[in-house]
Parts: sequence; structure tokens; C-alpha cells
Amino acid sequence: MTIDSRLVATAMLEAVPFARTLGFEFVEVAPEADGGVRAVVRLPDSPATHNHVGGPHAGAMFTLGETASGAVVMAAFGHLLDRATPLAVSADIAYRKLAMGPVRATARLGRPAAEVLAELEAGQRPEFPVPVEIATEEGKVTGEMTVVWTLRPH
Repeated sequence: MTIDSRLVATAMLEAVPFARTLGFEFVEVAPEADGGVRAVVRLPDSPATHNHVGGPHAGAMFTLGETASGAVVMAAFGHLLDRATPLAVSADIAYRKLAMGPVRATARLGRPAAEVLAELEAGQRPEFPVPVEIATEEGKVTGEMTVVWTLRPH
């Protein structure tokens, strides 16, 4: 699988204006050895996105994780946009530790893309999880999230 990370980042920032508003930076969108996809998105440290204790607001961290998961979906299934619309179905987030400074969300495809594609080809509406880890730039995990996505056939 070949992924144009700049194309994915540009598409995400055009399609999701709120990601631009929060100043997200796409660090990486790349294939993984197991055939999956990984995306890393960064939220810079900014007073505009702080909470009452000076760290990133929970809503900004949620949006960061959801955006990273969306980048994974676009990288894996963006070539299907003429046939299906990707939609987030649900999301779960756990805030584990206080985050301070910039944070990064690392998202990975939770099912093999080939399985998801086979379900779509069979006329089904596949659902698949995208687990996300949110951490400081030093690697301290501050949150964990899972976004369940679907591909709604046109």
C-alpha cells in the first residue's frame, strides 16, 4: 500500500475545518508492516486550547484523537469515496493522566483493510475500530480512545 501523507493531511484539513482551527499538525500517515495504517497527529501547546489547569482541554484531545482516526480511515479507504462515505459511529475515550504541553495522537486501523473491503464488496455496511493513543511528546500516555467507523455505501 502506498500512502501520500501530504495528500491525506491536506484532505483532512480541508474537510474538517475544526482541525485547522485547533492547529493540528499531521506528523505521519504511513502503512504498517502488517498491512494496516498508522497516523500521528499533533496538537501544539497553545493557551487557546488549554483547560483550567493549563493543559490541553479534554475536547481538544478528543478532537485530536478523532482526527487521527479519520486520517487512518482516509489513508486506508479514501480510494472508495466514490462508492462509500466514511462515518464515525461511536467513540470512547479515557483520560489517564494530566497532559501538559503538546500532545500527539497515534491511531491504527483495528481490523485488516481487506476484511473491511470484503464486507463492503458483499453489500454490507462494515464497521471497524480505530484505537488511538494520546501521549505527550516524551511518550507519557495521557489518554486512550477507540473510534468505531463505518463505510456507508452510496
